[in-house]
Amino acid sequence: MKVVILAGGLGTRLSEETEVKPKPMVEIGERPILWHIMKHYASYGFKEFVIALGYKGHVIKRFFLESTALQDSFSIDMRSGKVTINNRINEDWIVHLVDTGLESSTGGRIARVHDHLDNEPFMLTYGDGVANVNLEALLSLHKKHNRTVTLTAVRPPARFGGLIFDGELISQFTEKPQIGEGWINGGFMVMEPKIFDYIPADTTNLEAQVLEQLAQENQLAAYRHDDFWQCVDTLRDKRQLESLWQEGNAPWKTWR
Repeated sequence: MKVVILAGGLGTRLSEETEVKPKPMVEIGERPILWHIMKHYASYGFKEFVIALGYKGHVIKRFFLESTALQDSFSIDMRSGKVTINNRINEDWIVHLVDTGLESSTGGRIARVHDHLDNEPFMLTYGDGVANVNLEALLSLHKKHNRTVTLTAVRPPARFGGLIFDGELISQFTEKPQIGEGWINGGFMVMEPKIFDYIPADTTNLEAQVLEQLAQENQLAAYRHDDFWQCVDTLRDKRQLESLWQEGNAPWKTWR
């Protein structure tokens, strides 16, 4: 099953980083968010990716073109120009990089990669969020309910500490609990080819139009994920993930 990753948005809320790169290329632990997402999928055996490019897509293309040279150790014969790779550490992935337009909406980007999906079910997520979603359980639930789309429902991390009162005293303080603003769409979806019947144009919005319509038609299922999930919307989000990575405590690191 192929994995589509939406990587074409402007990322305006993280303008400190996205003036020079698309948001999926913002780095955590010297690797782009996009790489972290792909490593998670690959750890479950999903190793063929279709990246829907838009804003500054050339930066993502360059990353994949140059990743071999930048990650491997190699020797150069300066007289002949011969390059010898000493310890190749390439990922065993197939990556399709598809330009889907600068102005396309999320639904339109999916429609533009249609030809790469062989009319088969596929996975899809956004290029700016990491999680430790159990992809096997997600796929199992999708097959069980046999709906057009199954999304992963998550509870976003609270922005502030949670308080539990005992009268006028506080009995418990929880720093930024993963609770309470209700369940939201966390990405990490499974889609049937029928999804393309719901996307008539580049301007079609996946969330506000397609998923809303599917819910009305009882064609939208949800896998509830109550463990780690974090979208990188702000510099604060990036710094929090970087801190977890540097501490060796990154919950989304599901690979060895």
